[in-house]
Amino acid sequence: MLDVLILGAGPAGLFAADRLAARGYSVAVVDQMPSPARKFLMAGRGGLNLTHSEDLSAFLSRYREAEDFLAPLVREFPPQALRDWCHDLGQETFVGSSGRIFPTVMKASPLLRSLLRRLEKNGVELRARQRFTGFSKDGLPAIEPENGRHYTLPAKTIMLAMGGASWPKLGSDAGWVPALEEHGIEVNRFQPSNCGFQVAWSPFLRDRFAGSPLKRIALKLGENIVQGEALISEKGLEGGAVYALSAEIRETINTTGIAELRIDLRPSTSVEELTRKLSRPRGKQSFATFLKKTLKLHPVEQALVREAGPFPEDQSTLARLIKSVPVTCTAPYPIDRAISSAGGIALDELNDGLMLKKLPGVFAAGEMLDWEAPTGGYLLQACFAMGYRAANGIVEYLKSTKEGQAE
Repeated sequence: MLDVLILGAGPAGLFAADRLAARGYSVAVVDQMPSPARKFLMAGRGGLNLTHSEDLSAFLSRYREAEDFLAPLVREFPPQALRDWCHDLGQETFVGSSGRIFPTVMKASPLLRSLLRRLEKNGVELRARQRFTGFSKDGLPAIEPENGRHYTLPAKTIMLAMGGASWPKLGSDAGWVPALEEHGIEVNRFQPSNCGFQVAWSPFLRDRFAGSPLKRIALKLGENIVQGEALISEKGLEGGAVYALSAEIRETINTTGIAELRIDLRPSTSVEELTRKLSRPRGKQSFATFLKKTLKLHPVEQALVREAGPFPEDQSTLARLIKSVPVTCTAPYPIDRAISSAGGIALDELNDGLMLKKLPGVFAAGEMLDWEAPTGGYLLQACFAMGYRAANGIVEYLKSTKEGQAE
């Protein structure tokens, strides 16, 4: 009988497998995809932002409502520990100018290959194209191969790390939800996180400027302000600054039906300075040319201001509008294109070792749980930290049941 069966070959599951196998436990990893860590590899296409170098107290505040749950886990396995683990696998890391931490090679695949080689060396069995379908009457996990018959796989402990509900084509399809709900485990509704939002653009802006970036802007929703970049798409607004506010935007829409963002197109310039520049003589220039030369207000930015109506004639009023362009978001983009998801197993269903209280010997980690974080390294850091805590919880459980003596 296996010591540990891990369902899901993402960062949390593979990291836990690495720690457990290194301590001598027999481990098998089952995943429904043809190869492991599909979403991890997708994240690495843009450079694989592993974690962040900011002060830990600021770091932990990014987890919002889940901070109390995740803070002790991240303190136990902090960003430097994740960097050390990467270095031990032969993959050096560096701190970028934004404070984000990346592998030196700026790819996910070399790190994954190094990890898989070590797992194989330590005897971890990886079973691909096999889907978890629930628990049998005697409590064993039921597995369905892609081209085969159902079977059950006995194990002393089980770790669930099958992801949330974003990017189902990469394996995170939340197909496990009914199996846990059958055992009375509360699973909160999945919602898109780190996603774009639908905006009813005018035909002019949509046809002329879809795909245009908005650089060095600030987004404001209520008291929340984020500086960064965004992108106008055919159906709405997306990009890093939008993702950073996605939880607040989504919850405002859930509560009121819409969320009215304010976009500051010139966050480094005051209303007074903009007004002074707008008061200069225009001469024979068209107003569009005047705005472009005087404020470097690009055509897409001018079009965005015009979405609120004709340009105000009063310079001060126009300056205030440029620093607070209203954009009404009506709905998040579909969850299948979101970077991550909110929702999942309610956190109070777990004990401190991440074992499900209603299923002794069954642990859960990663995006299966109900938490969310912005991009910037916070998502992966939390997943690795949960993998670390779950692995430790599994060891303690095996010791307490006197069934796992490997060290």
